[in-house]
Amino acid sequence: MTVVVLVAVAPGLRGHLTRWMVEVQAGVFVGSPGRRIRDRIWAVLEDRVGDGHAVMIEPAPTEQGWAVRTAGRERWRPVDFDGLTLMARPRVQNS
Repeated sequence: MTVVVLVAVAPGLRGHLTRWMVEVQAGVFVGSPGRRIRDRIWAVLEDRVGDGHAVMIEPAPTEQGWAVRTAGRERWRPVDFDGLTLMARPRVQNS
């Protein structure tokens, strides 16, 4: 199973994603596309995410059984911590 979360992206991008996945809540998509389709979906998301951000959780041969891809502005990023994937928040810059 693959999960994609989109935040603050163009409505057309969300519509594009519904070709392969089901939108279970606003901006949250679930489906089981093959690897080649996932890679193509991700290429489109990276290219068109603009000022929003996207997260894709996909099956992977890891201890957790999944891997994370992120794209966009001020995104959380996956960090390996002793073999576990954790998400690091963006730092808040104080003025």
